Amino acid sequence: MADYPTSFDRDDLLKCARGELFGPGNAQLPEPPMLMMDRITDISGDGGLHGKGHVVAEFDITPDLWFFGCHFPGNPIMPGCLGLDGLWQLTGFNLGWRGWQGRGYALGVGEVKLTGMVRPDRRMLTYKVDFTKALQTRRLTMGVADGVVEADGEVIYIVKDMKVALSES
Repeated sequence: MADYPTSFDRDDLLKCARGELFGPGNAQLPEPPMLMMDRITDISGDGGLHGKGHVVAEFDITPDLWFFGCHFPGNPIMPGCLGLDGLWQLTGFNLGWRGWQGRGYALGVGEVKLTGMVRPDRRMLTYKVDFTKALQTRRLTMGVADGVVEADGEVIYIVKDMKVALSES
C-alpha cells in the first residue's frame, strides 16, 4: 500500500481531480460538478465486508445542486446514474490510493437496484464500496466491488459487481 491517509476532505479530492494526489497519468476524480462526493471518511486495501478493501464517502445534498434544476423541472430528482458514477469514482480512487498506476475507467456493473430517490430535501448521501476482488498483474489492474448508497441513512441504491480498471495507455 502507498502511504496515503485513510480519510480525505474536499480540498484533497479537488487535488485528485487536478492530478496532484496520485500523480500525472494516474487515478483521477472528475472536477465539480461531476465530482459526486465531498469527503472520504474511511478507505482501506484490506477492510470491508470481504477483507479486500473498502471506501466510505459522503456527499452533501443541497437544493441548489445543478441536476435538480434540469432533472426534472417541477419534479427534481438526482439522476440515478450520478449515484452509480459516484460509486465508480470511489472504486477507482481506491485503486489509486493503493499506489497502483494508470488512469481509471469504468468497465461495467453486474446489477443495479434503485429503491429510493434523492430529492432536494435530502441532506446527505453516504457511499459504501466493498471490494470483492482487487488485482494487479503485468497486463491488468482492476477492482471489482459491491456498493450501497444511503440517503439520510436509508438504503436507496444497491450495486453488485462494479468493475473499474487502471490503464497506463
